Amino acid sequence: MTETMTDPTLTALDRCDRCGAQAYLRVFLRSGGELLFCAHHAAAHREKLAEVASHIHDETSKLHQSS
Repeated sequence: MTETMTDPTLTALDRCDRCGAQAYLRVFLRSGGELLFCAHHAAAHREKLAEVASHIHDETSKLHQSS
């Protein structure tokens, strides 16, 4: 069975799998499944994530937007 995601946008309800902070990065794994990361943990693990990801949806730019 293949999952189809229509809207990969992250919300305030999406939490980092490492620390529970708001997630700004969704990593789709080549092996299936996905992981969510806050900006801090995404940066800390960026090289390894790139090795195992089929796609990375990055919304860290939202942190730099002025209101």
